[in-house]
Amino acid sequence: MAGPLTPPLPRAVHPAAWWLWAIGLAVAVSTVTNPFLLLTALSVAALVVLSRRGSSPWARSFRLYLWLGGFIVGVRAVLHVLVGLKFGEPVILPLPEVSLPSWAAGINLLGDVRLDGLVGALTEGLRLAVMIACIGAANSLANPKRLLRSLPGALSEIGSAVVVTISVAPQLAESVQRVMRARALRGDTARGIRAVPRVALPVLEDTLDRSLMLASAMDSRGYGRRREVAPGRRALTAACTLGGLLASAVGTYGVLDATTPGWMGLPVLAAGVALSLLGIWLGGAANARTTYRPDPWRAAEWLTVGCGAAAAVAVQLVRRSDAAALGVPLDPLGVPALPLLALAGLLVAALPAFLTPEPPPPAPRSVARPRPVATEVHP
Repeated sequence: MAGPLTPPLPRAVHPAAWWLWAIGLAVAVSTVTNPFLLLTALSVAALVVLSRRGSSPWARSFRLYLWLGGFIVGVRAVLHVLVGLKFGEPVILPLPEVSLPSWAAGINLLGDVRLDGLVGALTEGLRLAVMIACIGAANSLANPKRLLRSLPGALSEIGSAVVVTISVAPQLAESVQRVMRARALRGDTARGIRAVPRVALPVLEDTLDRSLMLASAMDSRGYGRRREVAPGRRALTAACTLGGLLASAVGTYGVLDATTPGWMGLPVLAAGVALSLLGIWLGGAANARTTYRPDPWRAAEWLTVGCGAAAAVAVQLVRRSDAAALGVPLDPLGVPALPLLALAGLLVAALPAFLTPEPPPPAPRSVARPRPVATEVHP
């Protein structure tokens, strides 16, 4: 029997736990423009990915999301220079202002770029980039095929579409790497724009082949087949699901808006979640399927989900008590504060990098030994 200090054996953490952790981290930064907190959340996501990603093809896709986030920050800065609202005192880039017709009143084309407005645009772009990095972390840590296997029967069709969608970027990255290796083996050293057609066409062909193989595999496993359900139960399922979604939306609005009555917050949200779960349970009867070797949900999964929820709760508490600390002062421009509670919540989200089991190592590949060739010896 393992002792209390024995590290856990390598195993894959439940994919739903990684997604719930990433959603909690994304919710935490969704109302934050403080660059200190945003960079902390980005560092936490990168640390967990580097520590707990496996050897699957999509485990290396986190870098693509970082590049996408950097591109978003650059586009946000360019849009601010072109049509953004310029405010503040220090002019860092004097540009002529183009007058627009009366029907476009309120939109300034070009104009002097000021430091305060540019910093505000960069922090807003950084917030979106960090949220995308959180989703990229979940995509790198969680196996989408295992996630589809763990979904309830009522969500199998929606889950199939979502899994296929979120697996496009990792599979595309793998196809690009495979095509680049093949070009290198053939001695094709073209770079830049000239290499785009030579890479894009094989990648497109490989993507189509993988899509057809995935569709055939899902069809052979019975995805999309449903059993007969009584009309009354079908209507009850639809009513519970629709009512649960509406109540969850109203409850979420009540939680986020401090001016709403107390009964419109957590009570309505809890009732909506309960109705949604009931609708999912009733709808699962129409989808008959079995799961071979289901993924376990143990203490590591609860720890992972709890760390993501702790980050979101900590930021929401700071938002209700001192919302200005979550942003950067722009008028006048100043150094943002560092709320310790929000910082502690984001650092708690990094605990899965140390307290969860390590992913299993990749299976060793057997190397075929060459057979001895019989030779004829003459005296």
